[in-house]
Amino acid sequence: MKLNELAMIGMAATTIISCAPAKNEYASYELYPVRSANLTEMEYTPAATQFTLWSPTADEVRLMLFEAGEGGHAYETVSMKPSKEGTWTAAVEKDLKDKFYTFNVKINDKWLGDTPGINAKAVGVNGKRAAIIDMKSTDPEGWAEDRRPALASPADVIIYEVHHRDFSVDPSSGMEHKGKYLALTELGTVSPDKLATGIDHLKELGITHVHILPSYDYASVDETKLNENKYNWGYDPQNYNVPDGSYSTDPYTPAVRIREFKQMVQALHKAGIRVVLDVVYNHTFNISDSNFERTVPGYFYRQKPDGTYADASACGNETASERPMMRKYMIESVLHWMNEYHIDGFRFDLMGIHDIETMNEIRKAATAVDPTIFIYGEGWAAQAPQLPEDSLAMKANTYKMPGIAAFSDEMRDALRGPFNDNHQGAFLAGLPGGEESIKFGIVGAIKHPQVYNDSVNYSKAPWAEQPTQMISYVSCHDDMCLVDRLKSSIPGITPEELSKLDKLAQTAVFTSQGVPFIYAGEEVMRDKKGVHNSYESPDSINVIDWTRKLQHADVFAYYKGLIQLRKNHPAFRMGNADLVRKHLAFLPVDGSNLLAYQLKDHANDDAWKEIIVVLNARKQAAKLTIPEGKYTVVCKDGLINEKGLGTVYGAEVLVPAQSAMILYQ
Repeated sequence: MKLNELAMIGMAATTIISCAPAKNEYASYELYPVRSANLTEMEYTPAATQFTLWSPTADEVRLMLFEAGEGGHAYETVSMKPSKEGTWTAAVEKDLKDKFYTFNVKINDKWLGDTPGINAKAVGVNGKRAAIIDMKSTDPEGWAEDRRPALASPADVIIYEVHHRDFSVDPSSGMEHKGKYLALTELGTVSPDKLATGIDHLKELGITHVHILPSYDYASVDETKLNENKYNWGYDPQNYNVPDGSYSTDPYTPAVRIREFKQMVQALHKAGIRVVLDVVYNHTFNISDSNFERTVPGYFYRQKPDGTYADASACGNETASERPMMRKYMIESVLHWMNEYHIDGFRFDLMGIHDIETMNEIRKAATAVDPTIFIYGEGWAAQAPQLPEDSLAMKANTYKMPGIAAFSDEMRDALRGPFNDNHQGAFLAGLPGGEESIKFGIVGAIKHPQVYNDSVNYSKAPWAEQPTQMISYVSCHDDMCLVDRLKSSIPGITPEELSKLDKLAQTAVFTSQGVPFIYAGEEVMRDKKGVHNSYESPDSINVIDWTRKLQHADVFAYYKGLIQLRKNHPAFRMGNADLVRKHLAFLPVDGSNLLAYQLKDHANDDAWKEIIVVLNARKQAAKLTIPEGKYTVVCKDGLINEKGLGTVYGAEVLVPAQSAMILYQ
């Protein structure tokens, strides 16, 4: 997320609760005790339920028990007792199954207000009260046998970023559970044109990972008023460790959202597709009402030197990942989603706000469970965080975080133009100057002897140790989608040019040595009616119209062909920097808006001995000198066919205007 997407979220909350310590005084946050056990706050058995809350500066803590997830008063209030390591405990010796609870912390004669705690695993409607349930009872049939689809290497990852409503809410989706987790469990759904939608569409396309936008419990959608169809991306966290209720069929019954989320993951796994969760640990929806602040005021957030709250997220706050209990919280949260929900990867929003050590500890913990878990994030912040830049998980420090990837805005903006100016074009618009930045992306942001970083747009040095540490993309949710950007930056663009340049852009993405990433619906030429920041725009802006799959069948076939080409040919996904430097060589070209490279000598044991990829953004055909030989053309003029589209005898090839060419020996 960037500044302009976030500016309106959570800005109303400006009241800051005093964080002055009372009975327990600490000179700094660094001296707060650290809970050595895991951060579980509620442990249920039919005989008794144990409650434990970490609140080291509290004078008093009360546990409130409720019959329902909203409304009414507590039917019982229990005084919690101070215990070791800053915790407060209480045991209720009766069967509390299906009851609800909150904590209330008192500091300096002030009660901070009800909170479900920082670590609720089940909640009632709108997430204001935690729920006491048996988590095992939420497992769908066959859950114990659910397995992650095979993944040999991170180089094999192909990511598809999707929002639940966008994907399924339009009548053309053919899905029954529109806007719900269960939409991604439905098989056999078709558009009015009888073309596959839903899971069948994803299988047909060939992606390996579905990246779902934030699906933990977030604050901006009122789950009691879902008939209003209020839309949000979900970058306003409330309860990090429980699915959001608005995507469930019943937000009032705590087990339903949990079970349906698991059913979604299970169905995608059965289809051979892994699931990435978008996580937003860098800020909360506000400060004063947040579970963090109502539990341990001040601790979970960074402050400026003058004591006011810092705001690197542009949402009113930034969390303090470097503090031991926040770091522990993030690690345990990731592990919870992996173990309880079988999540296969994580995309960290504004990852540059977090410190490097925390990200490396998360990677280490995930690897211990499953080394194939894929972790990536935005290597930037909306404003400067309160830590030294060399300690932050910024893009420039990606090389310090093995096994963690970052988005490449170098390649993105060199292809289509800068993020901060929708009307400014770049390579695709026929403007010179972006070629070196595209080359930077083609090699995967690693050091390469033919990439001259002085001419790269944002990074004057390579930042990835391995190419799998770079996410290759041209658009995503928090920006104009590719179709809108091309229309905005190329006045008067014709439908034919739009299709050509869309295909050309994605050829760069899918033949890059980085990890390819596309925004859901791009494969059917989705648009958002020119809206750049659609985080709370209605369905009419955000929805994917699946009738476009027929209207743009050639584009879908091209995307599908690119993905299949990448899967079939390991030369496009070497996954190793030394192999890339050995086998990938850029060919000399005359002039701008033309880029060509060679994958040589059976790169990465590819069956094809020599592969040449040419990207021509010129409005006229381009002549290119290539090594002598007989070549089979597999991509030309917006078509892909691995069996061959023709034969070329070197040493010269003519590449049609505004298109890519791929040929091999």
